Amino acid sequence: MAEIKNYTLNFGPQHPAAHGVLRLVLELDGEVVQRADPHIGLLHRGTEKLAEHKTFIQSLPYMDRLDYVSMMCNEHAYCMAIEKLLNIEVPVRAQYIRVMFDEITRILNHLLWLGAHGLDVGAMAVFLYAFREREDLMDCYEAVSGARLHAAYFRPGGVYRDLPDRMPQYKPSKVRSAKKVDELNKNRQGSLLDFIDDFTQRFPKYVDEYETLLTDNRIWKQRLVGVGVVTPERALSMGFTGPMLRGSGIAWDLRKKQPYEVYDRLDFDIPVGKNGDCYDRYLVRVEEMRQSNKIIQQCVQWLRANPGPVMSDNHKVTPPKRVDMKSNMEELIHHFKLFTEGMHVPEGESYAAVEHPKGEFGIYLVADGANKPYRLKIRAPGFAHLQGLDEMSRGHMLADVVTIIGTQDIVFGEIDR
Repeated sequence: MAEIKNYTLNFGPQHPAAHGVLRLVLELDGEVVQRADPHIGLLHRGTEKLAEHKTFIQSLPYMDRLDYVSMMCNEHAYCMAIEKLLNIEVPVRAQYIRVMFDEITRILNHLLWLGAHGLDVGAMAVFLYAFREREDLMDCYEAVSGARLHAAYFRPGGVYRDLPDRMPQYKPSKVRSAKKVDELNKNRQGSLLDFIDDFTQRFPKYVDEYETLLTDNRIWKQRLVGVGVVTPERALSMGFTGPMLRGSGIAWDLRKKQPYEVYDRLDFDIPVGKNGDCYDRYLVRVEEMRQSNKIIQQCVQWLRANPGPVMSDNHKVTPPKRVDMKSNMEELIHHFKLFTEGMHVPEGESYAAVEHPKGEFGIYLVADGANKPYRLKIRAPGFAHLQGLDEMSRGHMLADVVTIIGTQDIVFGEIDR
């Protein structure tokens, strides 16, 4: 009788459930996974090396392209690392705007994760629901930066500009009647803050809809409960952060444990799981969306009541106002120097980390006094999570590998860098 051998299977890099360009080499015994070996590097763009040849401001848009579903959170860590070296104060209004957009980004990220994870496991409808809400939040991105994805809105010293007083309006066209357009524009009559406030009032109901579709759905539970279990000790030793760590029962969140910007002034809770399986991580992320919504509401209230500057007034770091630049020789020189030569950052090193939707996203920056980084190292949360894929999928069926990749919320831009 012939001896039965394990056989090797390439899962990806063109597989729709591989969440980007993951080449996962699986060793299978029938349909049971014996070993999973992630091969990375197929999306490598050399972001860290490119940063050494660009001025500090020129490198900022590269941050958006790392984890391309959590754009502003990446920018935030980069700006904080530069601000630490420069030792500059960010205006409080800018800090509130940053926090508000970090949480909008967290909801954007979790909505995409929920829709994609649902599709991976076989739940079609939730993807369409999640993208309905993403459209509104993308409009907020577009209103402040002009871009729907890669915003480049945060700047060392603050944010690019204050929040707009008007929301862009839909216009009648061949495919939309005037009546339909009026309906679409109903919550766009005021400022961006009014639009965000209106969204936060509606959003808890939408999260209830996702939960109605999934939380007690027996097929969803059969596919997630008890799959990819990680003990708290293993989660810590493998370098897990964010929902991957909190799903295993460890209440570690940088917004509470190492508060940055104005998080210590805000009221929110850290959701924590019990069993460390895919289902707990799902519940943690759904509750995180509710908590983010709560934070956004608090930011909106504060921003309405407190106008003020959104950029540092140190013109060696931030550009002067356009009117001043056109009328004052000093300011013109500042503007010219900043956009041709860039800012000079004092010699030293700094590490700044944010509680990114996927975990701890950190930027380690070494400066030698020049106008560009001497060295930039990115601490991407997904990179540490990917190393746990082998351990999480051993002994599971091939179909469960898809669930485990989904629960890790992997985006390859930050893993390959």
